[in-house]
Amino acid sequence: MQGKENSIKARNRLLASKVIKNLQSRKFEAYYCDNTIEAVEKALSFIPEHSSVSWGGSVTLEEIGLLNRVRQGSYIITDRDKAQTIEERYDLMRQSLLCDTYLTSFNAVSEDGILVNIDSVGNRTAAITFGPKSVVAIVGMNKVCKTAEDAVIRARTYAAPINVYRCSCSSSPFLHSPQKTPCLINGACGDCKTDDCICSYIVQTRMCKAAGRIKVILVGESLGF
Repeated sequence: MQGKENSIKARNRLLASKVIKNLQSRKFEAYYCDNTIEAVEKALSFIPEHSSVSWGGSVTLEEIGLLNRVRQGSYIITDRDKAQTIEERYDLMRQSLLCDTYLTSFNAVSEDGILVNIDSVGNRTAAITFGPKSVVAIVGMNKVCKTAEDAVIRARTYAAPINVYRCSCSSSPFLHSPQKTPCLINGACGDCKTDDCICSYIVQTRMCKAAGRIKVILVGESLGF
């Protein structure tokens, strides 16, 4: 088992070096951390105290403990999960577009440095594209794909079906609970146009403007979906 883990770590470091160079060529800031402990500290180093912070839905951010650290810190937080009504939730999501730092992950990243995200209502992809002064993304090496086309396929056929199931099981009164998508029924993307579809926006981020606004932290672990 130790030999397997060492082999995976060695491969991740080598591949991350290639991906980082390609991300940097597209004007992203890019970094590699061996583990989530290092990644959380790296992410926090980009968030000035007393600045405003928000985030979109992300299993990665939850599971590495970054959101808990932010909630405990000296920041001005816009947290849509504090909303009491659906209207307030959407207002908070709109407010997050003007925060100083927006935290997120990506569904996939290509080896040549193109970032891919799928979004249901578009709040996360909107914030990544424009609005917040800084975007900090945590991405597990399990999400690295050979090409941009492979990254889109991963997002649609792997990440999206799992996210649909996660949403369908949620107890949140404000989280859309899909029930009739093909991927929920049989686990496979059906390129649907149902009312429950969560694949409304499929965004490829291939350049970072302004340079360095988006910071990508690759992590040598399997994170998120």
